[in-house]
Amino acid sequence: MPDIKAQIKEFRIGEKIRTLRQQKRLTLQELSELTTLSKPLLSQIENQQVIPPLATLLKIAKGLKVDIHFFFADAGNRQKYVLTRREDVRESDKVSRQATNETDRPYIYHSLAQGLRHKHMEPFLVEFENKVWDDSLFFKHEGDEEFIYIIAGELDFHYNDEVFRMRIGDSIYYDSSQPHGWVAIGDGNARAVAVMYTKE
Repeated sequence: MPDIKAQIKEFRIGEKIRTLRQQKRLTLQELSELTTLSKPLLSQIENQQVIPPLATLLKIAKGLKVDIHFFFADAGNRQKYVLTRREDVRESDKVSRQATNETDRPYIYHSLAQGLRHKHMEPFLVEFENKVWDDSLFFKHEGDEEFIYIIAGELDFHYNDEVFRMRIGDSIYYDSSQPHGWVAIGDGNARAVAVMYTKE
């Protein structure tokens, strides 16, 4: 059974970013200016040293003018559906990812539609780590919408100046252009199904 780290590496996200950046004749410095991400961080991502969080991928996608689905698609794949069995997702593997402000994001993710091309939505299984909240965990990305449905544990969802305590069975649909972030609370981690939609 493959682990999450191996599965994410199979997407070759860093390689895709570098190839597309070079095709667009952009330097790392130019991509840094387009995305507000540091040049060292972009270099680490391209060299597979850092697996970026979703918010960082969204910034890179916008800077390179592609959908976030680009990073999770297999160019040669023509399938019409993706079936993900529960045994394909392991709970025990953790992958550390740095945010642009050098703060570790308190979550790991697993794509639930790997390889499917031309999607309008990107579904993920997300595990949120139990962590003390601070405002460095806020992030936002323009023009996108997200939906989260809690399937295990409890979560504090911070949205602008509000905090929502979310339990199993709770869900929220929100405009992700506003500052938002999550941390698990109580005992252990929380898990959710998250769906991201990027407007054309």
